[in-house]
Amino acid sequence: MRHIKLGNLDVSRIGLGAMGMSGVYTGHGTDDAESIRTIHRALDLGVTLIDTAEIYGPFANEELVGRAVRGRRDKVALATKFGLVSHTDGDDGVPGVADSRPANVRAAVEGSLRRLGTDYIDLYYQHRVDPNTPIEDTVGALAELVAEGKVRHIGLSEAGP
Repeated sequence: MRHIKLGNLDVSRIGLGAMGMSGVYTGHGTDDAESIRTIHRALDLGVTLIDTAEIYGPFANEELVGRAVRGRRDKVALATKFGLVSHTDGDDGVPGVADSRPANVRAAVEGSLRRLGTDYIDLYYQHRVDPNTPIEDTVGALAELVAEGKVRHIGLSEAGP
């Protein structure tokens, strides 16, 4: 499998998006065993980038990916997204609410780390721009997570005029 550098992150040119493996936004209607076999097969074929998000499921997709990569963490670059679940308004989070405030970014990463079963995320990126939070505030929170070693690389998934 050929690789490419995304900044300092070395990943396979082909990645695996896991969104459809957990009923997208419902967490129902999929076969976890088949999804885990699919992830294992992709890893066996040399895929090193697995993409997920806390909103997928919600939360179920990160848990699924975490189970699939257990014991193989050193062979995979985990990418996950935040910002479409508000954790500051409730303990379990409120899906579908754009929230990239620093407190929410921190709450979101802690949940993602727990669900993925890892102590760091290779690529952590904002799912969509939050029009109510200055991007500088969001990036400042992300920079703190990088400095703490919880996140290795940051990015933005969707942005438009």
